[in-house]
Amino acid sequence: MSVRTPDPYPGWLSNEDLYEARNRLPMVYVEVVPVRIDPLGYVNEIGLLLQADEEGAMVRTLVSGRVLYRETIRAALIRHIEKDLGPLAFPQLPVSPLPFTVAEYLPSPSETGFTDERQHAVAMVYVIPVTGECEPRQDALELTWMTPEEVLSEDVQSEFVGGRGALVRQAISYAGLGR
Repeated sequence: MSVRTPDPYPGWLSNEDLYEARNRLPMVYVEVVPVRIDPLGYVNEIGLLLQADEEGAMVRTLVSGRVLYRETIRAALIRHIEKDLGPLAFPQLPVSPLPFTVAEYLPSPSETGFTDERQHAVAMVYVIPVTGECEPRQDALELTWMTPEEVLSEDVQSEFVGGRGALVRQAISYAGLGR
């Protein structure tokens, strides 16, 4: 069972070429913590995707994906938000595409705390408000909106893989809501 989102640009790299590239080069990614904000700009909900991993276990994840060759960061953010949350999510991109953090994923556990068994990846991570209706991507079972307190609960934190729970905790702290 494949949990990959269908690539809207299948000509970018074949699966074989992508495998070879992942074994030779760090891949550049964007990751997004989608949020709902109140009229004063305070985060009151965080959107988390629920999907099945390769073994069929339920895991929580974020909007994420590769940056394509010759694609701007802004374009990659819009493309992945639309792909993962649907065309009516209406993201509110920042004026400057400055991430709140950068996560370095390695194929095996390391000092970074982030792992991706497929590759070495560098991800620029953003907190982005969305104002529209969201429909989860094809490989996600649902999009769940939770309060920051719910996201910080031990139960929800245990559902993240690869260190993404730490990214969400950082995002909550970045938004001024940390414990």
